[in-house]
Amino acid sequence: MSKTVFIPSVPATSEDDFEVSATSKLAGYRRFFGVLKVVRTTDGRVLFPFDGAPELGPYATKLEAVAAAQVYGEHIVTSDLARPEL
Repeated sequence: MSKTVFIPSVPATSEDDFEVSATSKLAGYRRFFGVLKVVRTTDGRVLFPFDGAPELGPYATKLEAVAAAQVYGEHIVTSDLARPEL
């Protein structure tokens, strides 16, 4: 018999309560995609990527792809602070 453990959601109180990782990947000639991971550290919840998450790209340069991922990550953090996903 498996034991299910309940982990309560703990909303974040500041931007310091998130880990945002933005990188890029190459998918063909001059087709860069942003790679983003956003984790709320108060409860370990992964906010991005999620099932059905949009692709970030393609962009012509690696710098553009990383910048787009960073901006989208900031948007997710701001949105979660305003209305936490619990």
